[in-house]
Amino acid sequence: MSGLNPDRPFDSIVNFRDVGRTINKLAGRKRSLPQCPGMNRLSVSAPCSRWSNSRLQMLIGRHENQLDEASEEDIRRLTSDLRVSTIVDLRSTTEHQMAVKKYKRAHNLPTESVDSQPQTGEGYIHLRPLDSTDIQRHLISLTGKAFERHLLWRLDWWNFTKVLAYIAAGYRHDAVRIVGENVMKPVGLTGLAMTTLEASTAEIKQIFDILASVKADMAANTVTDSSTSATGVLIHCTQGKDRTGLIILLLLLLTDAVDAETMASEYVLSEEELENEPTEEKEERMREIRALGLDEEYARCPKDFTQRVTEFLTKRYGGVRKYSESVGVEEGIIESVKRRFLA
Repeated sequence: MSGLNPDRPFDSIVNFRDVGRTINKLAGRKRSLPQCPGMNRLSVSAPCSRWSNSRLQMLIGRHENQLDEASEEDIRRLTSDLRVSTIVDLRSTTEHQMAVKKYKRAHNLPTESVDSQPQTGEGYIHLRPLDSTDIQRHLISLTGKAFERHLLWRLDWWNFTKVLAYIAAGYRHDAVRIVGENVMKPVGLTGLAMTTLEASTAEIKQIFDILASVKADMAANTVTDSSTSATGVLIHCTQGKDRTGLIILLLLLLTDAVDAETMASEYVLSEEELENEPTEEKEERMREIRALGLDEEYARCPKDFTQRVTEFLTKRYGGVRKYSESVGVEEGIIESVKRRFLA
C-alpha cells in the first residue's frame, strides 16, 4: 500500500483522521479490553462491540489543503489505499465561492468578485481534482438556507435591514459579516452547533440517508486489507472541527459504544492538528475567519463542546436517537448507520 501512514496519510491534506482507528487508539490508552474472536483491535465499549477501523474517515483542512488542491498522489491514496467511495462536503455557498476565487487565482484564471461566483455545484471548478475518480461527492451545506434564516431572525431590525440590502445588492460577504459579528460570535461555536441541530434538520437527515446508502463490507476490518470494495466515507467542511465534528459526534453517540471522555478527546485533536500548520497558512486561516466577522475563538476547539452538545440533545430531545427520529430519520436508517460503523 505504498507505505501509507494511517495517522498522516497525505502530503497536502491536513487534519485527516480515520475516526474509527482514532477512537480505538484513544480508548486503548485508558484501558485494555477483552478481544473478540477474529478481531485484532481494541474494543471501545463492551467486548465484541467495535468501531470498524476503516469505515469512516474525516478530512479537516482549509482551502489549500483540502481536496480542492489535493495532489495526484493524495487522490490515489484516497481511492486506492483508503478506498473512499463517498465524500460529504459540508461547506457553505460562501465558502465554495471563496474556494472558486482562490482556485482561479492559483491557476492564473480571470477572477470576478467573490459574490459573482456561481451559486451551484455546476460552477465549482475547484472541485475538479476528483472528476477523474469514481468517488461520489455530495455537497450539503450544513449551514444552509434554514440555518441562515434562523440566524437572521436573531438580528435587531437595523442589522436585519442592512443584511437584506447587502444581499439584494449582491454583497453577500458583507451580509455574512454582519451576521457573524452580531449573532455567531456572541453564541460561540457550541451555541452554533446547537442552532445547527435545530435549524439544519433536512441536511442532517440527508447525511444520514447517504451514510446508510453506502454499502458496508463488514469483512473489511482495516484500512490496509486486501478487499477491493470501496466503502470508505469521508466527511469534511473547511476547518473540519465544528460542522464535521458535530456530525462525527452524532455518529459516535448513535453507536452507544463510546464514552464521553473519548469523544471529547477525539474532538479536540483538531485544534492540535491545525496548530501544526505552517505560520503562513495559519495566518491565512485566521484572515478567512475574521472575514466572516468572527474571532480567534473560532479557530479553537472548546473542551466542553461534546459535553454541552450531548447535554443539549438529552435535555431537549431525550438523546441522539430521539433527535434523529425527530428530524425524520427512519428507524431502519438509524440501525443501518449504526451497523455501518460498528464491526
